[in-house]
Amino acid sequence: MAEAARKLSVAETPLYRVAPNNIEAEQALLGAILVNNDAFYRVSDFLKSAHFFEPLHRKIFDVSAELIRMGKMANPVTIKTFLPADEKVGDMTVAHYLARLAAEAVTVINAADYGRAIYDLATRRALITVGEDMVNIAYDAPVDMAPAEQIEDAERRLFELAETGRYDGGFESFTDAVKTAVDMANAAFMRDGHLSGIATGMRDLDRKMGGLQPSDLVIIAGRPGMGKTSLATNIAFNIASVYEPAQQADGSFKARNGGVIGFFSLEMSSEQLATRIISEQTEIPSSKIRRGEITEADFEKLVACSQMMQKIPLFIDQTGGISIAQLAARARRLKRQRGLDVIVIDYIQLMTGSSKRGAENRVQEITEITTGLKALGKELGVPVVALSQLSRQVESRDDKRPQLRMPTSCCSSTARNTT
Repeated sequence: MAEAARKLSVAETPLYRVAPNNIEAEQALLGAILVNNDAFYRVSDFLKSAHFFEPLHRKIFDVSAELIRMGKMANPVTIKTFLPADEKVGDMTVAHYLARLAAEAVTVINAADYGRAIYDLATRRALITVGEDMVNIAYDAPVDMAPAEQIEDAERRLFELAETGRYDGGFESFTDAVKTAVDMANAAFMRDGHLSGIATGMRDLDRKMGGLQPSDLVIIAGRPGMGKTSLATNIAFNIASVYEPAQQADGSFKARNGGVIGFFSLEMSSEQLATRIISEQTEIPSSKIRRGEITEADFEKLVACSQMMQKIPLFIDQTGGISIAQLAARARRLKRQRGLDVIVIDYIQLMTGSSKRGAENRVQEITEITTGLKALGKELGVPVVALSQLSRQVESRDDKRPQLRMPTSCCSSTARNTT
């Protein structure tokens, strides 16, 4: 009996599983677009050709989208010349297949629902790919690849999938780049202060920089005790205190003004940093706050300031000696859970690299860190403000202004030592 049950179980187990897809939904949506081009605009903001499972459907969607964006009509007659005429769909030619799609089209009202179904299935297929890669890499990982490194890579890929539903990379059309530039100019025109980036709250700095731009890596360098941390905390507080969220069409939130701050305090604890910010905002010396040398009026100001600060989106990570990979993973997690508009790091020299090669040479390690921060800013689409200690060589020169010195190691055009 047990043997028969085992054989039955084996017989019922499929030899392979087809990736999640819905060809009928793809056909229905394409048919709706070919009959009424307005259906395209109901899905164009989230649906791409790569989300279709059937290769021919990707081509049909691409050609239709291009014609519609050019202001031309996309129907079975106009798009068939842009598709391979010798390709067969079962017993049908491409022209006959297009006519069949149009004949069995759904209404425009249902187009968005079919588009969402196609998008969700594509996301599931991408999840399967990530999961299979995780399993395969875990089985065949090289000796020098630590499990933590695989976890960080998997988290990065899952973050990309959660943010966009597809993997970024490769070439971007110049049309998309121009559209992004125009949108940025429009945002600057509509925003208070007419800044294209996020306002730091410091007029002279904003006037010169146009605000903090997405994907920028801004290095604030100076000798110890020159006010780097005070400048960074003021920028972070100014941005977080004026945060105004705006709900997008897809239900997510984006900053209309200000932004959510991720502050990595590698030198100070979160309590010390909070005390410093409170001191700056209330104009009460932090030394008096620590020693309790404050009046009743000062205490009331502290309480009022602390109540206000509890409402602002300023998140502090006080992990010392954090690696660039750990920092990136935590920044991705913060953006996914709470949102993230600006990253502040105090300071670069207290970070560590993730590769063994970088740990052998401090110059290469700093190069890896700065390159990683720039890549993180581009990945998340946020500005990164990083503090950096100047070397003591500046004190031995007559000219005390900082200078950029190329590192002695080769193959590094992105990292420089500041002296």
